[in-house]
Amino acid sequence: MTEYNPRDLADLVLKPIVTEKATLLMEQNKYVFDVALKATKPEIKAAIETLFNVKVTKVNTIRPPRKKRRIGKFIGYKALYKRAIVTLSQEDSITLFPDV
Repeated sequence: MTEYNPRDLADLVLKPIVTEKATLLMEQNKYVFDVALKATKPEIKAAIETLFNVKVTKVNTIRPPRKKRRIGKFIGYKALYKRAIVTLSQEDSITLFPDV
């Protein structure tokens, strides 16, 4: 197994996604994160395991096609992004909403 620098791994996970679909996935012990475009599945697994101190069993990634956006006569594109759906082992969980 390859050793990763913990400082580099922290930069791969950008933010957790909190949508209706993502909260439904949390009931199945799956969490959704925005990750860097260059991040690979083993790097994402290592990053989540070190940041949250959990055991990751599976990583699925999504990289949808760019969408066109039009402002007046100018046509542009929305920014590219990559999402990772991370499945944790049964005994682990991540607290995204700490009690206030």
